[in-house]
Amino acid sequence: MQLHLVRYTVGDIMDQAMKRKPSTEATAAWIRLMRIQTRVLDAVEQELKKAGYPPLAWYDALLELSRAPSGEMRPVELEKQMLIPQYSTSRLIDRLVDEGLAARRECKIDKRGQFVEITEAGRELQKKMWSAYSAAIEKHVGSKLSDADALKLCGLLDRLGCSCDETQALAARDGAPAR
Repeated sequence: MQLHLVRYTVGDIMDQAMKRKPSTEATAAWIRLMRIQTRVLDAVEQELKKAGYPPLAWYDALLELSRAPSGEMRPVELEKQMLIPQYSTSRLIDRLVDEGLAARRECKIDKRGQFVEITEAGRELQKKMWSAYSAAIEKHVGSKLSDADALKLCGLLDRLGCSCDETQALAARDGAPAR
């Protein structure tokens, strides 16, 4: 009797995985997730605009800077926290600095590096924006989901890799939503 060993390489396994297609239900869930994300973000942006505030990305950047232990971050750290491309981060930082909401400072250790630091005006704007932002969240999400439904949704999103426990802890700590 002869025993044949079958060897699979990582490439073989990946090829098999790539041949599988998502189910119709998984595809429908993906489409809905992408559409609702866009719709809700657009609606929140409009609410901020109506209230006379800058875009949501400004709030997010100011929030991340305010959460940093010393109120400052390297641009690359801000980019990673916000999940936006480098060129967008650079333009955003330029706008925040131009408006006096953040300041750049040179890194003493690495003269080529820099830090972005939130200013007092940036802290004040971020806090003011929260009133309009929280009202928009309530209008476009909170009023449409019971707390139990919101927890169910968090559970489903956790399975996709989002940790609602972490976002709830951050939101509770700062009185602001975590992204």
